[in-house]
Amino acid sequence: MFYFSRWKSALIWLSVVLSVWLAAPNFLPQTALDSLPSWIPKNSMTLGLDLQGGSHIMLKLERNDIIQERRETILDEIRANLRKAGIGYTGLAGTGQKITFKLRDPNQIEAARTALKDLREPVSTGLTGTSVTELSETSRPDGSFQYDLTDAGIDYRVRSAVAQSIEVVRRRVDELGTTEPLIQGQGTDRIIVQVPGLQDPQRLKAILNKTAKLTFHLVDQTMSAQEALATRPPANSEVLYTNDNPPVPMLIQKRALLTGENLVDAQPGFDQQRGNQPIVSFRFDSQGAQIFGRVTQENVGRPFAVVLDNKIITAPNINEPILGGSGQISGNFNVQSANDLAVLLRAGALPATLTVVEERTVGPGLGADSIRAGVTAAIISFIAVVSFMVYFYGTLGLIANFAMMVNIVMIVAVLSALGATLTLPGIAGIVLTIGQAVDSNVLFYERFREEMKQGRSIVNAMESGFQKAFGTIVDANLTTLIAAVILFYMGSGPVRGFAVTLSIGILTTVFTAYTISRLMISYWLRRNRSKGMPKGIRTHFFDFARINFMRIRNWSFAITAALTVASVVGFATLGLNLGIDFTGGSLIELKARQGDADLADIRSKLSGLDLGSTQVQGFGDPTNVMVRVQSQKDETAEQGVISKVRGVLEKDYDFRRVEVVGPSVSGELAMTGLIGIGLSLIAIMAYIWIRFEWQFAIGALTATLHDAIMTLGLYVYTRMEFDITAIAALLTIIGFSLNDTVVIYDRMRENLRRFKKMPLEELIDLSLNSTLSRTILTAGTTFIAILGLVVFGGEVIRSFTISMLFGVFVGTYSSIYVAGPMLIYFKLRPDAFDKDKDSAKPGDAQAPTPAV
Repeated sequence: MFYFSRWKSALIWLSVVLSVWLAAPNFLPQTALDSLPSWIPKNSMTLGLDLQGGSHIMLKLERNDIIQERRETILDEIRANLRKAGIGYTGLAGTGQKITFKLRDPNQIEAARTALKDLREPVSTGLTGTSVTELSETSRPDGSFQYDLTDAGIDYRVRSAVAQSIEVVRRRVDELGTTEPLIQGQGTDRIIVQVPGLQDPQRLKAILNKTAKLTFHLVDQTMSAQEALATRPPANSEVLYTNDNPPVPMLIQKRALLTGENLVDAQPGFDQQRGNQPIVSFRFDSQGAQIFGRVTQENVGRPFAVVLDNKIITAPNINEPILGGSGQISGNFNVQSANDLAVLLRAGALPATLTVVEERTVGPGLGADSIRAGVTAAIISFIAVVSFMVYFYGTLGLIANFAMMVNIVMIVAVLSALGATLTLPGIAGIVLTIGQAVDSNVLFYERFREEMKQGRSIVNAMESGFQKAFGTIVDANLTTLIAAVILFYMGSGPVRGFAVTLSIGILTTVFTAYTISRLMISYWLRRNRSKGMPKGIRTHFFDFARINFMRIRNWSFAITAALTVASVVGFATLGLNLGIDFTGGSLIELKARQGDADLADIRSKLSGLDLGSTQVQGFGDPTNVMVRVQSQKDETAEQGVISKVRGVLEKDYDFRRVEVVGPSVSGELAMTGLIGIGLSLIAIMAYIWIRFEWQFAIGALTATLHDAIMTLGLYVYTRMEFDITAIAALLTIIGFSLNDTVVIYDRMRENLRRFKKMPLEELIDLSLNSTLSRTILTAGTTFIAILGLVVFGGEVIRSFTISMLFGVFVGTYSSIYVAGPMLIYFKLRPDAFDKDKDSAKPGDAQAPTPAV
C-alpha cells in the first residue's frame, strides 16, 4: 500500500509540477508573463464580474414579436396569392396565432387551397432531414378559411431569431470597444451578455434594447396626420411619431420602399451646412443604391420618412434624385447618440425586441474591494488551518498541510486550464476546500492510531488504517460532490462559480489524499524507520471518551423538535426576508463621494419618483448605503427604476453595485432553487440507501432536513436576506452534514458486522466515540476556515458565510443527535449486514468496554 515504484512516484511528481506550471501565470505580473517564451502557458483564471467589475445582462427575446411578424407576413402572402389567382375574399384578419378570411364564392375553395399551398409546405430547419410545418389549415363548405401558426413553427422561428440576435448583439458590443465580452444563448429565448470592466452599463442597455429596424417610407399627403387620428387613416397608411420633443405625428405609407438590410456602412459625422450638427452618413450596397436611386428619382418633391423602430428620425423632401447610393440622417442628435445610431446600423437589425429581464452590475471599486477581502480571508484561513494541523498532528500535520497546498495549486491549475471564471463565492469555495481538505488526512490518521493501539507495526497500521479510511473518504466526498454538481446545473453566475471550485476541490482532495499524502508518508517511513507513534500527535485525549450520547437522546430529540417547530412557525408567520432573486425588483449599493451617506436625504429624493415601496439602509461603514426597490409591473418598468434613481443620486454617490431581476426571472429562480434542493436530497438519499440500508437513508434524510429547517430558522429570526446564494449555502450545508453523517454511519456499519450481540444503543455510542476525534477536528478546521470568510470576506458574501458557519454547528449536532437515534427508532437489525460477515476478522469480534 505504501510502496511506490519509481514510475508511480515520477507520475505523481509530474502531476505536481504540471499543476504548478499551469497555475503559475495566476501569480505572476503581466509584464513577467509577456517576457516568457511562447511555449510556456499563459492562461490564467478569468476574474468574474463581481471581482473585476462589469455588467451581466440577461436579454429575453419577445416571442410575441415573432408571432406578430409571422402573422403580418402570412397576411401579405395570402393577400398577394389570392389576388394573383383572381380569387375574391373578404374579412382577411389575424389575431394571435390565428388568421381568418372568407371567399366570396364558396365554389373556389379548391382553387384557393391550390393558390395557398406553398404556405402549408414544411420548412427545413437546417438540421439533417428535419422540417417543421408552420401553418395548419382549416376550411369549411361556406368558404371560410382559418390558418393557425403552429407552436412548433413559432419555436423554430424563435430559435432562429435567437441565433441571429446573438450575432447582432456580438457585433454591437464589439463596436463599443469592450474587452473579452461573453455572449451566449441560454434556454430557448434568452441571451446572456457579460462585459467585464464596463463603465457605462446604461449605454450598453440602450444599445441592446433597440431593434434598430431601419426603413424608408413615403409620406402620405392625401390627408393630414391630425385628420387621420381624428377619423381613420387609409388602409395602406399609418400614423407614426417623430423623435422631437414633443413628438409630432406624421402619416406615412405602410409599405417600406427600402430597408436597412441593404446598408453596408454607417458613420457619425457633422453637417457643415447646419452649424456642425451631428449626423449619420450611410451607404447602400449596389442593389440598395439602385432601389434608392429609383425611389428618389420617381418621387422628387415629396417628403421621404426615415423610420427607426417605428419612430420617425427625419422626413426631408426629396429635392433631386440621389444616385450615388449614399445619404445622411439628421435629427435631434448629440455626438453620443449619433455614434450609437451608427453602431446600431452597422451591426444590423434585431429580428425581434430584446427585453432586459436581469441585470447585475458591479463597479470596479467594489470589485477591487472584493478581491482584497477574498484573498485576505483565504490567507488567514489557510494559516489558521495549517497551525491547527501542526499543533494536533506534528509531523503528520506537516504532511497534511503539504498535501493541502498541492490541493490548492491543483484547483487553480484546473480552473486555469478550463478557462474557468473565478468569482467571490468561488474564492469561498476554495476556502471551504481548505477547511475540508484535511478531513481525509484526519480520517486516515485517526484510523492509523486505532491500528497502532491494537499492537500492529507502524507500516501495517498505516496500510490498514488507510485501507479502512479510503472507502469512508470516497463516500463522504461523493455526497458533497452530488450537491455541488446539482448546484452547478441549477445555479447561475457567481453561484455556479462556487459550485465549480467546490467540485474541483472535492476531486483534487480525493486525489491528493490517495497519492500525495501516501507518497510523503512512505518517504517519512523509509527515512526514519520509526517503530512507534510519530511525534507531535496530540489527539490521545480523545481515546478516553466514553460519552453516553444515546442516554439523553429523548431530551435532545425534544429540544430538536422544539427548535424545529419554532423555525417552521417562524417561517409560516414571519416568513423569509426574500431577496430580489425571488421577489424581483432592484438592489443598488451606493457609496458617498464625499463624507457620510445621508439616508434621510436619499429617502426624500426617492419618495418623489413614484417607485412604490423603497428601503434605504446603511451597512458596513457610514459611507455605504443599500437601496432596495420593489418589483415593478414588467421588465421595462424595472429598467426605468435604475434610470430614475441614477438621475437623482448619481451626482453625490458612486453606484458600486446594481442588480435588477424582472418578475419572470425571479419566479424561475425560486422554482429552480426548490428543484435543486429536492434533487440533491433525492440523489444523496438514493446513494446512501444503495451503500448502506434504508434505515440509514431515512436517518440521513431526517438529519439533513433538520439542518435545512434550522438554517431557514436562522434566516427567519435574524432577517438576513434570503437570495440565490442562500440556496448555495443550504446545499453546501447539506453536503457537509452528510459528509459527517456518512463517516459516522460507516463506522456503525463496521461495528454492526463485528459486534452482533451488542445492544444498538451501546453500539451507536461506541461508533460516535470512535469517530469523535475526527468529528471535532474536521468541524474545527472547517469552522476556522469559514470564520475567516465571515470576519474578512466582506459584506457581499457575509450572509452566505454566516449561514455556512451556522451549518457547520447544526450539521455536527445532527450527525450525533439526529442521525444516530433515528436508527434506534426505526429498529435497525444487528444482522442487517450478515451478507458481509465474511469480511469480518475472527479476532475483531471482542467488544470494547461499553460507554458509561
